[in-house]
Amino acid sequence: MSAAQQVPDILSPEFAARPYDAYRAMREHAPLFWHEATQSWIVSRYEDVERVFKDRKGEFTTDNYEWQLEPVHGKTILQLSGREHAVRRALVAPAFRGSELQDKFTPVIERNSRELIDAFRHTGSADLVTDYATRFPVNVIADMLGLDKADHPRFHRWYTAVIAFLGNLSGDADVAAAGERTRVEFAEYMLPIIQKRREEPGDDLLSVLCAAEVDGVRMSDEDIKAFCSLLLAAGGETTDKAIASIFTNLLQNPEQLAAVREDRSLIPRAFAETLRYTPPVHMIMRQSAGEVALSTGSIPAGATVTCLIGAANRDEERYRDPERFDIFRDDLTATNAFTAAADHLSFALGRHFCVGALLAKAEVEIGIDHLLDAMPDVRLAEGAEPAEQGIFTRGPQALPVRFTPAAA
Repeated sequence: MSAAQQVPDILSPEFAARPYDAYRAMREHAPLFWHEATQSWIVSRYEDVERVFKDRKGEFTTDNYEWQLEPVHGKTILQLSGREHAVRRALVAPAFRGSELQDKFTPVIERNSRELIDAFRHTGSADLVTDYATRFPVNVIADMLGLDKADHPRFHRWYTAVIAFLGNLSGDADVAAAGERTRVEFAEYMLPIIQKRREEPGDDLLSVLCAAEVDGVRMSDEDIKAFCSLLLAAGGETTDKAIASIFTNLLQNPEQLAAVREDRSLIPRAFAETLRYTPPVHMIMRQSAGEVALSTGSIPAGATVTCLIGAANRDEERYRDPERFDIFRDDLTATNAFTAAADHLSFALGRHFCVGALLAKAEVEIGIDHLLDAMPDVRLAEGAEPAEQGIFTRGPQALPVRFTPAAA
């Protein structure tokens, strides 16, 4: 029996139900193997995934995004390299860091969080996934871009279709068609808005993107549309699952929940540990530029490499007692967890480190803080057992909670 045959197939129901068990088996028995169905090399150990992401020698590219992302988003910044990537990133990055994020978008984040919580704070019960997590980041991004939040159902349908497309490892034709339809529908929706914003700029992120210029380069309408599509999908799905997962992890570890409630400066630790322990994105693909020798074997040139973040983040060679959720662990640094120097791998690393990491951090810190204020004695609803779902992205599908309602 080959090493790969000793581990559950990543497309199997067994893997979908218990991926962390499968990851442990992969790290031990098949840390690098060829997966026929996805036509990719599967990499699961921290040392190897870190090397692929950091890519200090230019051995790995994002050329695979041509078939993985472009059909749903159009050509995005993630596919670019060299100077072209550096200039495009310089055009969009300022809006997602430092004073711009602090001054302009913190009030947007706070307002959207409060609006959602106000709908259930007096009821004593909520499903933190459907009532809050799935709506909050998408509402924030729509608000930041100056789009109509009444279109939220459309945004949510689009990004759900996009994420399903990205996670369509088995090649379901209907899922592929729905994802590709989204690209057409989003373009029909977005391009007229972009053109109007060029003529009548406002104080929103879309206007900033329309006006941004670096070294004489400006973004085309197609560039901006693709970036907004990526922002809605990546920013919606990942932050949505992170918030639900943080609360699930804390509710299942009451002493840590009590510590965070008492000291809100622990929220970044809870977020960082959640990104390690139950990451929203479980796999990211790259392509090898030439033959590459990793610690566990060689990958041929031009191959797709599937990096298992969910496995690498629980590597016992990197973390002590990795199967335990512990916001106080000393082998994960919260202060750099949202930068390209992060200890975990959930935002990738290197030049393609997630441009929205600080936005996600701001949303999570504000959102968790507001939720704890609104639900001082929050607890799982009786009989509730939050279950994660997903292979490419993963998180709780429902999180029913009870709490003492706020006085009207």
